[in-house]
Amino acid sequence: MKVFRGLPNAASRAPCALTIGNFDGVHRGHQALLAHLREAADRLGLEAAVMTFEPHPREFFAQVTHGAVQAPARIASLRDKLLSLSGKGVDRVIVEHFNAHFAALSPEDFVEKILVQGLHVKWLMVGEDFCFGAKRAGTVEFLIDAGRRHGFDVESLPTVTHGDIRISSSAIRAALAQGDFDRTAQLLGHPFTISGHVIHGQKLGRDLGFPTLNLRVAHKSPAVSGIFVVRVHGLAEQPLPAVASLGVRPTVDDSGRVLLEVHVLDYAGDCYGKVVKVEFLKKLRDEEKYDDLPTLTAAIMRDAENARTYFRQAGMMAVSATDRI
Repeated sequence: MKVFRGLPNAASRAPCALTIGNFDGVHRGHQALLAHLREAADRLGLEAAVMTFEPHPREFFAQVTHGAVQAPARIASLRDKLLSLSGKGVDRVIVEHFNAHFAALSPEDFVEKILVQGLHVKWLMVGEDFCFGAKRAGTVEFLIDAGRRHGFDVESLPTVTHGDIRISSSAIRAALAQGDFDRTAQLLGHPFTISGHVIHGQKLGRDLGFPTLNLRVAHKSPAVSGIFVVRVHGLAEQPLPAVASLGVRPTVDDSGRVLLEVHVLDYAGDCYGKVVKVEFLKKLRDEEKYDDLPTLTAAIMRDAENARTYFRQAGMMAVSATDRI
């Protein structure tokens, strides 16, 4: 899968079947759309392309309106979004920088400059509530008419449901806010995970007796925060049991930086630079600020023991570190 930051250069603008969206989480609704995209691309002999945005448009508008527009919590990083798209038969992804210039494009300019001239679109699928262009003036009906004039077909996908629940990024954010990872997995079609490179931290966890793997979280508003039971993929043949903190670490850091810290139970390997995937299983509690490090250490000990209890009860972890899972 090829990834382009902005429109491809002229030499790379092969005719394509395209879909457009934020694809936060690449949930089951997105997956249905991508399946239609792949089928159309194969039928028409085109590349399957996805256009997505960074930052999320509402993040941009939240910044320029100084909070008058609320930025959504982010389900997935750009890295995880691209990983998910790569497993869905997508040939190319265009990551469009959403800025003032892009936001000001009229619907007609968007069609002519982006879809026709920039991407050579021959087939396009969007959700039935898709809007685009300055002030969201462009509609699906506008696209269909523009497609007739510019030589591309347009189809819209009705809302995908799970039972009586509309599958959407908003529904997933609500499930994550409630710590309901079973419901989240049903809507996503896969467990909720965060992946990234293990980076160096302050080594405070090691000093407290609980060394951690640290993963940087690029966005400031992740859809989950708190203390969690998790499993870590990528360090061994089987996922390893762990406990994690996702948040701003108010007891030891006042910078506001968001970090995912993971203490792998009974593990002491060198992990720096490795790419790992953290699978969230259960929320234990919210993040708290403690008066001193001994109080923080006691809380971490309780969290680790609660995680061990979870894994023992689930039959996912033996008591001995030498017979982990």
